Amino acid sequence: MEAVSTNIVGTENLINAAIFNKVQKVVVLSTDKAVYPINAMGISKAMAEKIAVAKARSLISQKKTIICCTRYGNVMGSRGSVIPLFIDQIKNKKEITVTDPNMTRFLMSLEDSVNLVLHAFQKSSQGDIFIQKSPSARLKDLIQALNEIFDSNNKIKVIGTRHGEKLYETLISREEMARSKETKNYFKIMTDQRDLNYSHYFSEGQLDISNENDYTSHNTKILSIEEIKKILLNLKFVQDSLND
Repeated sequence: MEAVSTNIVGTENLINAAIFNKVQKVVVLSTDKAVYPINAMGISKAMAEKIAVAKARSLISQKKTIICCTRYGNVMGSRGSVIPLFIDQIKNKKEITVTDPNMTRFLMSLEDSVNLVLHAFQKSSQGDIFIQKSPSARLKDLIQALNEIFDSNNKIKVIGTRHGEKLYETLISREEMARSKETKNYFKIMTDQRDLNYSHYFSEGQLDISNENDYTSHNTKILSIEEIKKILLNLKFVQDSLND
């Protein structure tokens, strides 16, 4: 119920308050878990996005409060990030526990996530959802990069995929890709402008959707070990760990 109270009810309350007080722009922060959700976190975040887009559609003609969303994966070093755990295991000479070495995850820094929000503030129209193009890494390559950075050779212990854990992250579904605009560093998912008259969709489909693919951590740029090391060495918490 906390997920419902925070991500669904809380999002609607905040958006309603912003509209009532004539706030110029609202950016709702979402996550890759909202795409093909398999747990309460993902489902509630998906509903938060739907609420934001529905409110935005209702305001298109009024041109007052602009409501948009950003969507990204786990930020490196944030709460729940696996990198600090790996570093702790390496420094304490423990086995490195990994669920599936072939899992891929987007690598996004805190600076990247802030820049995505700022981009949304500057470029958004009603109901847009923004995604930053990010490289990804295989967990086994991430671990190897950390072992090399800390001059260690800790063994890997495969513990198996946990409940609610995906092999790869999906930031944009293929249905969304069909109405997305792509720039050098970002994707912008445009508001779905279809009405509720679904009758003609029984006889006419969208060929462009059939030609699209999801945007995932499996089909984005997958970094080499050296490229991963370069990114990690620019993170302050990694630098601090090296100096401890």
